[in-house]
Amino acid sequence: MTSKKTSFTQIIITILQKIEDSILIGLLLSMICMAVLQIVMRNLFDAGILWGDELIRVLVLWIGLIGAMIASRNNHHISIDVISRYLPDRIKKLTNLMTAVFTSLVCAVMAYFSLVFVMMEREDSLMAFAAIPVWVCESIIPISFAIISLRYILFSFTHLVKIFKQIPQ
Repeated sequence: MTSKKTSFTQIIITILQKIEDSILIGLLLSMICMAVLQIVMRNLFDAGILWGDELIRVLVLWIGLIGAMIASRNNHHISIDVISRYLPDRIKKLTNLMTAVFTSLVCAVMAYFSLVFVMMEREDSLMAFAAIPVWVCESIIPISFAIISLRYILFSFTHLVKIFKQIPQ
């Protein structure tokens, strides 16, 4: 019975990962197409899409933060681990736990304050481009930090279990 739960969980995780990857790929292709279109229109027709540059800036933000979410799903964020390579296994497990807890706390704080920021932007009712509100463009900030925080909370539990049980890594 546990294998069915595991396989169902794995299917859900795989679907969510494919959705994340698809969104990232779609946004990246959109950004590239818009940039190329802007370049061609400016060089050949001395014109461009009025809101094209703003869209590209917003896409860079979304691509960066969704990329960070994808990096966080397998704990592949940039880290400096020169010292941890030489630590004993038990201490390395403890430092991994501390790092995951710290990362989840920092990302939770970022998620909270960026949500406050987005809500203030929503109250201002400013438009970013093409009748799209600024807050919609910025909404990826609290979402991504909240997801990264949640993932590192889960990593914290995994590291905690590894400390108290002898689970092979």
